[in-house]
Amino acid sequence: MNYPALWSNDVERRIRKKASNLDEQVSPKDVRFCRVCIISNQRPRIVFDADGVCSACRYAERKRSGIDWNKRENELRRVLDGVRDDGPYNVVVPCSGGKDSAFVAHTLKHKYGMRPLCATWAPLIYTDIGRRNFDSFVHSGFDVVTATPNGLMNRKMARLALEFYGDPFLPFIYGQLAWPMHVALRFGIRLIFAGENGEATYGGDTSANDLPSWDAAEWERIYMKGAGVRKLLGISVASEACSKEEGASQTSFHSLPSFDARQQAGLQFHWLGYYLPWHPQANFYHAAEHTGFEPNEARSEGTYSRYASLDDKLDGLHYWFGYLKFGLGRCTSDAAHEIRDGELTREEAAALVKRYDGERPTRHLAECLDYLGIDDAHLQMIENRFRASHLWNGQTLKHAVYDQVPSDRAA
Repeated sequence: MNYPALWSNDVERRIRKKASNLDEQVSPKDVRFCRVCIISNQRPRIVFDADGVCSACRYAERKRSGIDWNKRENELRRVLDGVRDDGPYNVVVPCSGGKDSAFVAHTLKHKYGMRPLCATWAPLIYTDIGRRNFDSFVHSGFDVVTATPNGLMNRKMARLALEFYGDPFLPFIYGQLAWPMHVALRFGIRLIFAGENGEATYGGDTSANDLPSWDAAEWERIYMKGAGVRKLLGISVASEACSKEEGASQTSFHSLPSFDARQQAGLQFHWLGYYLPWHPQANFYHAAEHTGFEPNEARSEGTYSRYASLDDKLDGLHYWFGYLKFGLGRCTSDAAHEIRDGELTREEAAALVKRYDGERPTRHLAECLDYLGIDDAHLQMIENRFRASHLWNGQTLKHAVYDQVPSDRAA
């Protein structure tokens, strides 16, 4: 597809100049790897204990032996019973048709007798497999309200997010969180159920590890990545890429509904993974059997897996920039949680990371560059901007888990 120009040449020059003056991001300079999995202390908000074990691994231990899951499921039934008699729909499920969200929707509907209305925030650039899985999910018996935001504004924000935060995926992340809340308020639904608490499961802020959800006031702090759509719009307005009024009117669903509106409606947002044991591979088998979910024919670039984060052609760049900024690629993320789930040993995971983590995504690169309004030479300039000096020696990663595992095993 040939996308139209994002903005004038003058705006392009201003954006490039502003972005080129960015300071290097702040992260721990002493790189350490978890003694149980393969994640490092470069992951934002992760916590390591005195034994060198990350918070995600400690949470996984608690899931295996420290949680009364029967008690948690009884809590779930009480929460669901509290809204069971509400309207034609009594729960909103954020759902792309992927394995995890399909598992949540199907389980709530068919195991617990709920009436879900699913809320989908469209990907920036749909993949063929993502679109097929979404259609299969709908045809398996679910009502879905889909938001497809203003394409030009979405592209502008993706480009600005890439230049200033090293992640073109941010506008999708904003909308994916905010849209289900808007849907719930507009349909008078008091309950939203998502999948797992990613901060607890993958390593991050631990303050909600024993809670069914974040407190309402915490959403922007945790999930807006320290950026938020308002900051991106501020950059856009300062560069004259759009007016303040234009930006506000075209991004209203990228932002969370007001705290007061959520409080007044009694809106509750819960994670199903708090109440039921959460296992991504089991979710895959469940979704494949019940909602027609299909994995990719080939593995995803940068990893060995075929069934996660399949919807968007920009997924590859999202994970690639995580590798550049933190030394942690897509394979590290996949393999770390599979160690915690008992699917891989640490040695097997480190070998996979050595093979796949540094793979630059090229499968959809031409279309992504066209979408973002840049060429590959400029993308490489941005890549180098986000390579932290304490992690990289030119194109070479200074600290890699596969160089650490043999000494750990010998110890």
